[in-house]
Amino acid sequence: MLQTIFQTILPAHIDNTIRGVKLPFYVFAFFAVVSTVRSVIHILYPDGGAGSIAGMDLSVAGADGIIFAFGLWGSSQLLFAVIQLLVVFRYRSLVSFMYLMLILEVLLRQLVGYMKPVIFAHTPPGAIGNQIILPLAVFMLVLSVWSTYKTNTTAR
Repeated sequence: MLQTIFQTILPAHIDNTIRGVKLPFYVFAFFAVVSTVRSVIHILYPDGGAGSIAGMDLSVAGADGIIFAFGLWGSSQLLFAVIQLLVVFRYRSLVSFMYLMLILEVLLRQLVGYMKPVIFAHTPPGAIGNQIILPLAVFMLVLSVWSTYKTNTTAR
């Protein structure tokens, strides 16, 4: 069973096939679009979204560095979003793997937030989103692996 889980998350043959139920794929496609929009906002907004969306005080010394960091963050998010979109349009057999990456990314962001706390005027949308994305991504990963496992065992 463990080998089947590993093969579901990292299949030997990467193709555009959705194995198991399709719901995890559609939810992942939605995540990919949201990731793309979020990254473009961080890149294109004049303040990177630091003040206008996250509520950070940009009247302090070093605010340009904060805005620059948000822009850089947007560029790395855009690279991840491009990979997500590639999986949606071309490499659908990697959806389970991408859920694992999404879970790790959210957990690492939460760890950094814990290690390097920042005072916000209000709770940023990303912090609220993490509370929704993390359990949903875990559920979708389990569903995709379980449904693929069930499909493979009933096909034998």
